[in-house]
Amino acid sequence: MEQPILFSALHLPEDLQKSLTRLGFTEPTPIQKQAIPVALKGRDILGSAQTGTGKTGAFAIPLIAKLMNSAYGSALILTPTRELAAQVAKVIYDLLPHKARINVALLIGGQPMGKQFRQLKAAPRIIVGTPGRVNDHLQRKSLSLAQANFLVLDETDRMLDMGFGVQLDAIIKFLPRERQTLMFSATMPANIMKLSAKYLQQPERIAIGAAHKAAVNIKEEVLHMKPSAKYQQLVRELDERQGSVIVFVKTKRGAEQLAGQLCEAEYLADAIHGDLKQRQRDQVIKAFRNKNYRIMVATDVAARGLDIPHIEHVINYDLPQCPEDYIHRIGRTARAGAQGSAMSFVSPAEMGIWKDIHKLMGGQEVNTRPVYGQNKNQAPRRFKAEHNKFKKRKY
Repeated sequence: MEQPILFSALHLPEDLQKSLTRLGFTEPTPIQKQAIPVALKGRDILGSAQTGTGKTGAFAIPLIAKLMNSAYGSALILTPTRELAAQVAKVIYDLLPHKARINVALLIGGQPMGKQFRQLKAAPRIIVGTPGRVNDHLQRKSLSLAQANFLVLDETDRMLDMGFGVQLDAIIKFLPRERQTLMFSATMPANIMKLSAKYLQQPERIAIGAAHKAAVNIKEEVLHMKPSAKYQQLVRELDERQGSVIVFVKTKRGAEQLAGQLCEAEYLADAIHGDLKQRQRDQVIKAFRNKNYRIMVATDVAARGLDIPHIEHVINYDLPQCPEDYIHRIGRTARAGAQGSAMSFVSPAEMGIWKDIHKLMGGQEVNTRPVYGQNKNQAPRRFKAEHNKFKKRKY
């Protein structure tokens, strides 16, 4: 049998090794085993891995190690969403040894500029942010990237899907020509390969697993039904399952309406979508992470970067418009080797989308069944609240 590689064998700074030990990290994940040694050598990386495989550690650990070994230079990490940026910043805060004296700035929309100005005045050597807010600070001249010789592009495919291509090009112009760039993407469409040729220098290609397949520990199921049958079927599924659930819907209004409907039926539920202020989004995620409620109804704003280990079920109430988003949605469950389930409700109008998703996933077999005999007047069974302290928003 192959001997496991431990973090202690990667020649990391002693204080960083102590941080990993303190956090209980002894053996790297597959993406970390391949990426960290390459990054420590100064090579560019074009990496892909299924979600939940430890990708953040794959770039955060060598990034911190390089900054600790040099008094010069800084790093910029760009992510598509505020939630993912905040999560990456937290991982870095946790990993940074107290003796390192490396400041971190989090630059995302929806947060006060004054707080970010103060972080930038503290001369941070690690900047984590979304392209829009980073560009804003560059235009204001409150941020300088002249010394940023380490660049990470995380969830690059999603950044392009969200229209950040032009902003990425604008940001790159402020960076030194001589730099190390790590680009990670869950999927590798043609536009990602084209972008990598523009941003990376002779990158090492690292791929863990099949990017267009669900993790083996996710049980997938598809239910075919009329749109009018979806709510009653959702209620049945919630009553038959235990544990935390994310229900994905197509629109912001749909998220609010469905969460309100579930709350009226005495389920512990809340909604997250792009119209919420950042403070509200943070509160929803924190309450869900703390198990103050069981069901999060979400648009695709939560499909990327949301790392909550106790999520056991993903239900696609509406299918995503982009087939690649299906992979990211179901990747919210079965994190770090846990078991999970993913169920999709497919109406006749969504069959074309489902065929595209099925094709993207390589035509792998998925348990499929039709739903018959729905009674729209049937009252849902009540889920008894286990957390009385939950305060739902008014809908």
